[in-house]
Amino acid sequence: MDDPRRILLIRPSALGDVCRTVPLLVSLRRAYPAARIDWLVQDGFGDAIRHHPDLSGVVPFARAELGRSMKRANPIPTLRFLHELRSGAYDLAIDAQGLFRSGLFARATRAGRRIGPRDAREGAARFYSDRVTSGHPHTVDRMLALLNPLGIEAAGDMRLYTSDEDRAWAEDVCDGRSPIIIASTSRWLAKRWPAERFATIARELAGEHLVVIVGGPAEHTQIQPVLALARTSESVLDLVGKTTVARLMALIERAKLVIANDSAAVHMGVAFGRPLVALYGPTNVARVGPYGRAADVIQHLEDGDRLEHKDDARITMMERIAVEEVLERAVSRLANTSTSPKRERGESHR
Repeated sequence: MDDPRRILLIRPSALGDVCRTVPLLVSLRRAYPAARIDWLVQDGFGDAIRHHPDLSGVVPFARAELGRSMKRANPIPTLRFLHELRSGAYDLAIDAQGLFRSGLFARATRAGRRIGPRDAREGAARFYSDRVTSGHPHTVDRMLALLNPLGIEAAGDMRLYTSDEDRAWAEDVCDGRSPIIIASTSRWLAKRWPAERFATIARELAGEHLVVIVGGPAEHTQIQPVLALARTSESVLDLVGKTTVARLMALIERAKLVIANDSAAVHMGVAFGRPLVALYGPTNVARVGPYGRAADVIQHLEDGDRLEHKDDARITMMERIAVEEVLERAVSRLANTSTSPKRERGESHR
């Protein structure tokens, strides 16, 4: 097969997974510098990768809109989207998600070569021309294994990119300071470290440092003790529900430290090379932990533990993490902080 001219990378969600799929993009660009490389991503997450210099274009997947139309028994918007994928004239499609829907998207491109994981769920493997088996435990390495049929070298570059506008916003909102970012929320109850403990950490670090609290619009109720502190301390800034994906990235890019539950903020911290304290409970760190940064994880496993983050009862695993050890780790990371992330990539290929 000749070098592909038009490539579609498929990784719609979730936000953290989109962030850690970037090495696949970088690897493809290094192997095929003249190719057009597009990325199919859920429309709410496009800003995570929009400014990457190795990306040619974003193909937004309007998940909620298409889902609503299907529930109304109206398949026309979905059929139109599938037709648009075919119109892209891709000769290579790589499904890094491995679900029925993402596999269907790969098939819809009519690309001559469609690569995906052999163990894809929901029967998605039926849509691929090349099915890849990976013996690697970590998700990033498993995605990079999708390059094996192409015979190209994998690159471990996780770097994310932000716009001048978003960096200027972050500098302004932080009054020129490099903040400590605390991402104390999570969709899953069992991934949440108690909010009272996050408030204690914020109180101990505020004053000498600017502490910025981040989270999604629907997550205010999870962390009331932290937000109550923000209302009484000028050194604690509440930005929960007040940032876009792009602005969250810009905040993390300038952070002197990121303290977070298992969430997208962890992977953004890795991508920007920021000092990190990652709090994990019922999650397999070897599979989905911060890539190459296992030393930044605090997790206490015991015999008989079941790593099932969707089981609310597993929150007891997060409760094993003590305030004192998080504070000690944070102070240690701050003592060795560099607040200037590297920005050393070439011009855009878009």
